[in-house]
Amino acid sequence: MTPDPVHADTAPFTTADYAARMAAAARSAADAGLAGLLIAPGPDLTHLTGYRPVDTERLTLLVLAAGQDPVLVVPALEAPDAAKAPGAGALTLRDWTDGKNPYGITAPLLDVTGRFGVSDNTWALHLLGLQGELPTTSYTPLTDALPMLRAVKDERELARLAAAGEAADAAYAQILHVPFAGRRESDVAADLADLLRVHGHSQVDFTVVGSGPNGANPHHEAGERVIERGDMVVLDFGGLKHGYGSDISRTVHVGEPTPEEQRVHDIVREAQQAGFAAVRPGAACQDVDRAARAVITEFGYGERFIHRTGHGIGVTTHEPPYMIEGEEQPLLPGMCFSVEPGIYLPGRFGVRIEDIVTVTEDGGRRLNNAPREMAIVD
Repeated sequence: MTPDPVHADTAPFTTADYAARMAAAARSAADAGLAGLLIAPGPDLTHLTGYRPVDTERLTLLVLAAGQDPVLVVPALEAPDAAKAPGAGALTLRDWTDGKNPYGITAPLLDVTGRFGVSDNTWALHLLGLQGELPTTSYTPLTDALPMLRAVKDERELARLAAAGEAADAAYAQILHVPFAGRRESDVAADLADLLRVHGHSQVDFTVVGSGPNGANPHHEAGERVIERGDMVVLDFGGLKHGYGSDISRTVHVGEPTPEEQRVHDIVREAQQAGFAAVRPGAACQDVDRAARAVITEFGYGERFIHRTGHGIGVTTHEPPYMIEGEEQPLLPGMCFSVEPGIYLPGRFGVRIEDIVTVTEDGGRRLNNAPREMAIVD
């Protein structure tokens, strides 16, 4: 196995990069009528500061507001690690020790009557603690207040996503040469995880291997079922490389497929192409879903397409925007998301084909280029 080469355009982000992100986020908050943003450990904090702390009951919170310097409230025992974060040079650290009230320490940083955007994964414990100190403040989740905070990627972020996509493609190319029949789903999943790491992934988030009837469950976790000849097998896998996500799905067959299996696979492939073709600046997110869903519905399988067509991807593998009916957010150059229609026949088999796509100035570009035709495996 040949490891993936290091890409020159995936050099670490600098303090200046993170400072610019925090300033832009504060401006966006002000434009949205918010007094500021409260960012807990998770993908938003990683994106804005490069800091990835352990998420515990101890309060860690980035406070951003237009016109004031960013402040990161941290437990004293974690302050040395926070000071080493790539974006630490662009903010002020304010630590607190066990036995002290972290919410009382945070409260002076906030507008006492302000409405704040709060990262979606903020613990209720912490939000209630802040409300106790400042009962006249109000809060709204970032998904509602600033859904596009991380959605539009710059060139260096796109380079990381492209590198992650290339690595996933390479892992798929190699998994086609391992034995499937007579092995457990979990065995093939372990092979996939190993291949992602060989090709540069620092983190493997999921390796779905859904064989036969298990393929009709979109989020089936690889289990102890032994894969048999004649099985359709859904492969969906991804993780992080250079801090940015990969996510790809392909459906393979152990031995020759039946005419029905081939037909269903062809329908999904056509639907996936239709979804991709709908990607262009100014189109609504729901247009991508509608285009893919229309193909599957036309062939009589509309009720068997049971999930959205896509989700955003970046420093985490699922984030806004979402390709689903009712989402009218217009597509903008630099947005990255999956296009992954599927058909699921309970008790029999499923088919899903997924690529990560980025919006360009005049359309879309796939970040996955592995073959979409049904592959035959042994």
